[in-house]
Amino acid sequence: MLDAHTRSGGTALAAAPPAAAELTVALPVPFAARCSRALLSPWSRLSLLLVLLVSAAVCVLLFEPQRLLADGWPPQLGGAAATLVFAVAYGLCTVAFVPRPLLNLAAGALFGSQFGLAAALAGTVLGAGLAFGLGRILGQEALRPLLRGRWLKAADGQLSRHGFRSMLAVRLFPGVPFWAANYCAAVSRMGYAPFLLATALGSIPNTAAYVVAGARASTPTSPAFLIALACIAVPALAGVVVAWRKRHHLRG
Repeated sequence: MLDAHTRSGGTALAAAPPAAAELTVALPVPFAARCSRALLSPWSRLSLLLVLLVSAAVCVLLFEPQRLLADGWPPQLGGAAATLVFAVAYGLCTVAFVPRPLLNLAAGALFGSQFGLAAALAGTVLGAGLAFGLGRILGQEALRPLLRGRWLKAADGQLSRHGFRSMLAVRLFPGVPFWAANYCAAVSRMGYAPFLLATALGSIPNTAAYVVAGARASTPTSPAFLIALACIAVPALAGVVVAWRKRHHLRG
């Protein structure tokens, strides 16, 4: 039976539905999602980077790639295939902190000036690209908040604002270790393309000098060997002078 309000033409009002917030039930976060979030956190990725680098350094200590200078290249590899394999090995060794001068000397001793230079430059760009990519993906997000010191902020600002010319100067005037420059650039906001282009162009003079020295090591009194030594020493001295003159700018 209808009530009096309904019979009089009024409208019966239904009970108001519960608020949307009352219907929302807090669901627990799935375990897989929590594990994924923990594994993809900045510090987890940085830990993975450190594990990879330590593993690579241990592999270098175990396999001793410097024995190539004494034992020579495997005889089953020759020609373009040997150059390509050496370039790949060169890049991987630079990621594992093997000094580039040693690798450049090996390139010249094994393949001569022309093919040795091609293999060394290809390996240089490959190793720099690998280190930059690893540092950018696995380490940048965790390390950028730690750039609080005056020198660190100055170096980061220089690399971030003037990436190409800064990296070109670092490659032309040796002094900063190759691996350190790679990972510092990765933590900064430098672009990938300027980094690789500056590395390729800036590494040519120093790499060529070491490769020629390795190729002519059997004749240390030859003009080519002496010129190569001069090309190694002069940029090093120039780098020291530039760093000395820029020290006040960096401190400011």
